[in-house]
Amino acid sequence: AGSSMFGLSSFYSELMKGVGAAIRLFELQDRNPTVPPTKGDKVISARGPIRFRDLDFSYPTRPAVTIFRELDFEIPQGSNVAIVGPSGAGKSTIASLLLRFYNPTKGQILIDGKDISTMNAKSLRRKIGVVSQEPVLFSGTIAENISYGKPNATRTEIIAAARRANCQFISDFPDGLDTHVGARGAQLSGGQKQRIAIARALIKNPDILILDEATSALDAESETLVNSALAALLQGNLTTISIAHRLSTIKRSDTIVVLSSDGRVAEQGTYKELSSRPDGAFTKLMEWQMSGGEGGVGPLPHYDSSAGRGPPSETEELQQMLQEGDEDYAEDDDAETESEREVVDEQKVEKKDEEASSEPDGVVVGVEEAEHRRSK
Repeated sequence: AGSSMFGLSSFYSELMKGVGAAIRLFELQDRNPTVPPTKGDKVISARGPIRFRDLDFSYPTRPAVTIFRELDFEIPQGSNVAIVGPSGAGKSTIASLLLRFYNPTKGQILIDGKDISTMNAKSLRRKIGVVSQEPVLFSGTIAENISYGKPNATRTEIIAAARRANCQFISDFPDGLDTHVGARGAQLSGGQKQRIAIARALIKNPDILILDEATSALDAESETLVNSALAALLQGNLTTISIAHRLSTIKRSDTIVVLSSDGRVAEQGTYKELSSRPDGAFTKLMEWQMSGGEGGVGPLPHYDSSAGRGPPSETEELQQMLQEGDEDYAEDDDAETESEREVVDEQKVEKKDEEASSEPDGVVVGVEEAEHRRSK
């Protein structure tokens, strides 16, 4: 009887957790989007200069907290622009506004002279690729994760995107593109997951690429490999917006836009121009970051998102729901895949020298060889 009562209690607890998660999901489904995704003019091309013109913005749930005030700058077509500033200055908010997750409180965002508020949000987002700091991978194959950016992609397109993203590690796996990545990409290293995320963005063939601190969570070796993939992309006609902290990312940009803590542009120019100004906002920001935020040039304003300045992220809410639902599964899956990750790590070490010396053509050749082995 005791064991039966214990089992019933455990079942009831699990049932209540499921009911709570379902309620939150239904609430999310019932929300009406403030930016209708299918209304507006269809976007054929997102090429052209991007202009933020006299823009004010506050998050809808925090109207008293101003993120941007009279923000005004332009990004030329095909350029690589780095957005820098103190924490809480609104760097990632620029990406959210460009993707039309929110509308500005005042002012305009123009692409090739056309206000994006008149554009179809869904078709606009198809023209924009995003690589975030922590890419989200699903429990599927490498090919499925890459093709998520373009569900109808052919095998040839997937291989081409993997090649452009410097994903030569795929050839190390016996199943090649059909290798399962595990829950949240548990079987892959941080650098491997990031390069798959880059391939996912590139398979869309976007006109605009947003890199939201894409290398800030990587070790030195992984950052070098990811930067190698990004360097090849920056030579094309993509307009690239890099939200950056690392100096290596900032230095390779064509233009740097420095945001101030009051929501305006403090400075704008090339790395050489801005670093030559000893009393400039960019120089002070770099000195402050390199000193660990202590001493030196005096304190720069630092805002904690929990204090009311950061975004009320619906994405974070959804991720939290998914995390709660997947928590037990992820723990079991991590235990099951630990030995598999060790095998993958050994393969990485064995192939390290080969990857460092391989030519770009070797990426697609390696992937195709893995495909050939799998078909046999």
